[in-house]
Amino acid sequence: MSFFDIIKAIIPLLLIVGLLYAVLIFVKKYGVSIKGNKAGSIPVNVLSSHMIMPKKFISIVKVQDRLLVLGISEQSITLLKELDQPAEIQKQSNSLDEKNNFLDVLKRNLGLK
Repeated sequence: MSFFDIIKAIIPLLLIVGLLYAVLIFVKKYGVSIKGNKAGSIPVNVLSSHMIMPKKFISIVKVQDRLLVLGISEQSITLLKELDQPAEIQKQSNSLDEKNNFLDVLKRNLGLK
């Protein structure tokens, strides 16, 4: 292999890497964000989900300040009932929102705190 053959192999490689970098910049600038919680979006939290049959679930979902019981199957999602928020469920949803560090969770589970 001569020096010219090596250059012939490296030039297309550099062109492809440059093209991929240009696509990356384009997607970052004009692409759609997949992070979910944008300004103005509605917060949705799944509080509980139980499988009742294969590929069929009942889920309790908190959307803003409403609790919804949803029946979820492969083909559809059905609103079964809208619940009033008892304080107990509200406490659970608030505790799910809190972020605990590992040491606090470990102490609480070992009964040290």
